[in-house]
Amino acid sequence: QVQLVESGGGLVQAGGSLRLSCAASGRSFSSYDTGWFRQAPGKGREFVAAMNWNESKTRYADSVKGRFTISRDNAKNMVTLQMDSLKPEDTAVYYCASDLSPRSFYRSDYWRFWGQGTQVTVSS
Repeated sequence: QVQLVESGGGLVQAGGSLRLSCAASGRSFSSYDTGWFRQAPGKGREFVAAMNWNESKTRYADSVKGRFTISRDNAKNMVTLQMDSLKPEDTAVYYCASDLSPRSFYRSDYWRFWGQGTQVTVSS
């Protein structure tokens, strides 16, 4: 089992930056893949970024490629999402996810462990 707690959300103007953090607890977190998803009002949960356990594989949604960066520090059981050049359409609740080798990074139903979410609001 892995427990995840996100932090770092807030209100920012378009073009600004935010850094989201996800603190993980539980045994063997360093063996778990991790990802970020987001959900805007009235929409489904959308893939944002993911990284596998040893950082050898990283994937991004096309909509955030070149603007967002996922990273992890296994020594600190921490995953971060650096978000730059934010746009109003990035407004959503952002969720951290984790699992042992999910069948697909891109589908939320393949990830078992989730944080409670943190709100990101980008004003125009």
